[in-house]
Amino acid sequence: MEKIVVGLSGGVDSSVAAAILHQQGYEVIGLTLWLMKGKGQCCSEGMVDAALLCEQFGIPHHVVDSRELFQNQIIDYLVSGYATGTTPLPCSQCNKAVKFGPMLSYAKATWGIDKIATGHYARIGYDLKSDRYQLFTAVDSSKDQSYFLYDLSQEMLAGSVFPLGNQTKAQTRAIATELGLNTAQKPDSQDLCLIESYGSMSKFLDKYIAQKEGEIVDLEGKVLGKHQGIHHYTIGQRKGLGVAAPEPLYVVKLDPVMNQVVVTTREKGGHSGCVVEQMNWVSITPPATIIQTSVKVRYRSEAVPVTVVPLDSTRVKLVFVEPQFAITPGQAAVFYDGEMLLGGGIIARND
Repeated sequence: MEKIVVGLSGGVDSSVAAAILHQQGYEVIGLTLWLMKGKGQCCSEGMVDAALLCEQFGIPHHVVDSRELFQNQIIDYLVSGYATGTTPLPCSQCNKAVKFGPMLSYAKATWGIDKIATGHYARIGYDLKSDRYQLFTAVDSSKDQSYFLYDLSQEMLAGSVFPLGNQTKAQTRAIATELGLNTAQKPDSQDLCLIESYGSMSKFLDKYIAQKEGEIVDLEGKVLGKHQGIHHYTIGQRKGLGVAAPEPLYVVKLDPVMNQVVVTTREKGGHSGCVVEQMNWVSITPPATIIQTSVKVRYRSEAVPVTVVPLDSTRVKLVFVEPQFAITPGQAAVFYDGEMLLGGGIIARND
């Protein structure tokens, strides 16, 4: 009987992933990462629900204390980014540095198992011609999580299984209900576990970054109002600015040197391109020449046509077919060719 380690957060998705593999005849071992104290699927409540699931199926459940790793790789990374005017994307960093890599290492070292499974909505394939594992979007496009998995290595993809990639969230709920899982009706988690624990990103950041009053200005430098810290704002934000104007204004720049939040109208906030660093080409070898493809510049955005110009082994320049609004340094630019995720990296600056 083949053994597999399933990452259990205590949510319905990972629960059903474990149940599916158990039904398929795998010898399943449940593994939960203790990331932080408080509420949320990655914390105390989630560990209890994961333990109940394992008890229901008669499978072993192990908890690994990953709080120090999470602090170093995610919390410090977030705080540093927001303090310097960027908007980091913690989920992809967490998947690579806290979850998939360490889980694979732990499974190998502890049980000699080289396969892990998670409840992510994405699909993995293998191309014989290029000898590469490839990453694809999920069947359920509304729940697709491939965007957050762009930074996984070939070794991580080779050792990973996504049992939910070929089904919809509705099917997952139905399976959980049919099996009588305690997580069947559990609400979906927030995209970011820190928000569940602290109530909002602002409340979380206020614990680490001192509030510092500064100016809200337009593109010409005219002072429109005051703010209590640039870490309270994100690029593209419209609500909660606290300034009066005849047209809706959006945040287009966070300036840590001048301690300013720069705003303008949506029409003036577009960008023709950007530079992307820390590139990880997943499904293809790094292109040596210009390619035409599509890109998502944030998780909830649609993929748009783009020209990708390689600058060096880890950097590319993007030229959009049409100007794009709210291009945010610190967020990920992820490239797709249809359902295949080609690769991605971190937006360094706008053009």
